[in-house]
Amino acid sequence: MVPITALWLPILLSAVIVFVASSIIHMVLPIHKSDYHRLPEEDKVLDAIRAANLAPRQLYHFPYTTHKDMKSPETVEKFKRGPVGMITLIKSGPPAMGAFLGQWFAYCLLIGIFVAYLTGRTKGVGTPYLEIFRVAGTTAFLGYAGAVIQDSIWKGQSWVVTFKSIIDGLIYGMLTAGTFGWLWPK
Repeated sequence: MVPITALWLPILLSAVIVFVASSIIHMVLPIHKSDYHRLPEEDKVLDAIRAANLAPRQLYHFPYTTHKDMKSPETVEKFKRGPVGMITLIKSGPPAMGAFLGQWFAYCLLIGIFVAYLTGRTKGVGTPYLEIFRVAGTTAFLGYAGAVIQDSIWKGQSWVVTFKSIIDGLIYGMLTAGTFGWLWPK
């Protein structure tokens, strides 16, 4: 067993490496350019949303229904007529990239802490690189990619977009695993 305090360097370095890799994946490589689309008649749609005065950071589902009313003829007709979807709004103003990136880095640190905890509890000092890689990589992969599948199941996100996010999570998991394997206490 290895105490989590002995793993501060792989926690920090893996977060930095994943942060840099994700920046390259999202800003340099073209893989995610097709993930987002422009709204047709964007100005009209934005005017309608603005007029509805929706609060940011809320998940809105439309047409809205309760379990009790889901099978009512009126609700069924609304769903047939469409559109059906979900929308989450971000606070108005220029994109807060500093805040987003800060939260992403904190999340990368959190994944590193969980990787350190689980790997440190299951493997001891001097464990071979490949054994550390397996445990750390599996844990990190689940942290980075395990929950994105839910977005396709419950929120209607394209499976192509989800698959790309899973590949990202696999890359981040392997980078984390490599960092922990490399810096594991001998």
